Amino acid sequence: MKIKRNVLLIDSRGEITARRALLAAGDIEFLPVRSVAEAKQLLQSIPCPVGLVAFDGLQAVSHEEVEPLIAATSQIEWLALVAPEWRMASPAFQGFVLGTFHDYHTLPLDMQRLQIAIGHAWGKASLRLALRGRQDDASGRFGMCGSSPAMQAFFQRLGKVVHSDLSTLISGETGTGKELVAQAIHQHSARKDGPFVVVNCGAVPANLIQSELFGYEKGAFTGAAQRKIGSIEAANGGDLFLDEIGDFPLSLQTNLLRVIQERQITRIGSVRPIPVDFRIIAATHVDLPEAVRAGRFREDLYYRLNVIQLTLPPLRQRHGDIPLLAEAMLAAVARDSRAGRATGFTAAALQAMNAYHWPGNVRELKNRIHRALILGDSRLISAADLGLEGHVPEVPSSTLEEARASFDRTLLQNSLRANANNVSKTARQLGVSRITLYRMMCKHNI
Repeated sequence: MKIKRNVLLIDSRGEITARRALLAAGDIEFLPVRSVAEAKQLLQSIPCPVGLVAFDGLQAVSHEEVEPLIAATSQIEWLALVAPEWRMASPAFQGFVLGTFHDYHTLPLDMQRLQIAIGHAWGKASLRLALRGRQDDASGRFGMCGSSPAMQAFFQRLGKVVHSDLSTLISGETGTGKELVAQAIHQHSARKDGPFVVVNCGAVPANLIQSELFGYEKGAFTGAAQRKIGSIEAANGGDLFLDEIGDFPLSLQTNLLRVIQERQITRIGSVRPIPVDFRIIAATHVDLPEAVRAGRFREDLYYRLNVIQLTLPPLRQRHGDIPLLAEAMLAAVARDSRAGRATGFTAAALQAMNAYHWPGNVRELKNRIHRALILGDSRLISAADLGLEGHVPEVPSSTLEEARASFDRTLLQNSLRANANNVSKTARQLGVSRITLYRMMCKHNI
């Protein structure tokens, strides 16, 4: 069985989409959308190495709308489908087609030529991926797993961040792996040979956070029996990771801001400033702009921390990554704990994991797999072992004949709509006689 090759089709007028029965040639699977916004949404869940854009009339999508999408999807080879009169269009549009697209195809459709053009584009996209050493394959990058479009976009942005020395703010829901990202930034940067110091701002009591960060001299207060080096000073030459920065006490935010600006600290009980060279990497699941508006977080500190921002996608948006993560976690937990005998997952377990919302994200996935491995007795972890037995999708009840009838009905309706309910035009488009078309319309109650 051949694997379908997904090809995105942006067809705002729907005329080409209506002929998808003719377009579905060989192993090509056309995925039609009506707008650039729909194309962005589809690409978040389904990777498409090749994309088509139809510029086939006054109501078609404009090149101004398409240009930002193409600029943001360098991994896709784009083909333009243009009306015959496109050469009489504006020089700006002509330059856009000739300079931006891998190739262009003049309407009406010549399926043989279009298949060849798609084949060339597909080969070029595959070659580019191979030349990159498959860095974006199932193993992911920077020590993290992920082949979904959301994670590939994140890896691309992270690859640029690691070479900078600017303050970085990592945002994302709880359990998405923000500390793992901070470690990746440190390990792939020029500061990798320096220390990586972690401070969980939400776990340190408010009355101790100042001494934790700045340190203190012996005798500075009752109980200060000896000098203590603070986390900022300990991070000298490396990175200071402030986890859950949204929980940092408002009363001490001025002190932190001053350290970032002046690059020196003073231990509690001392008057001697100590120069420090460190980079701040902060992380939070809190909406900091909202906290700024509510007066819970200083605006000037927010902008000092948010020089570069990285946003980790939640697990529910990482379409296709869950089986990959689950297998990797199962292997790691089994290797570390030496417990359990499971070596994989049942099909129902994988379906349940894909259907589940994952409020705890990657951390929750790991915890469920760890528990299932310890408590399970089978060689395959089931949905019940994961505590997800209520999330197994029901098997569709429709028969093959019912599915075929539904497809035929949708095709007829779209074709009629595209041809303004003109039966003769619709019959010619579908390659059938008018009598056959009337018979099909009667059969499907259209």
